[in-house]
Amino acid sequence: DLVAAIRLVHAGQAMLAPSITRRLIDDFASRPDAKANASVDGARLADLTERELDVLRAMARGLSNTEIAEELFVGETTVKTHVGRIFMKLDVRDRVQAVVAAYEHGVVQPGS
Repeated sequence: DLVAAIRLVHAGQAMLAPSITRRLIDDFASRPDAKANASVDGARLADLTERELDVLRAMARGLSNTEIAEELFVGETTVKTHVGRIFMKLDVRDRVQAVVAAYEHGVVQPGS
């Protein structure tokens, strides 16, 4: 299981199935106090480029790096670079934290 998980992460996939991540984020975003518990300063989101926002929105839809690359007509390495810059700019450690920040600050709406 550990080796499979390492291969999954190395391939740019999430450890949780996208449907589970989506339900978790939808539940969190629908809570009345979600904005009060925001983990990322909204000003940090303003530092993202339009392309980084495109990547963040695609991540919020549960797409893998490969799927994002295909959708945005860029290479997978370019997507990985954008994901890394998103993590750095938002000061988050993983995709889930980045996506939660996107929901918290209205970059992505539940069901979109």
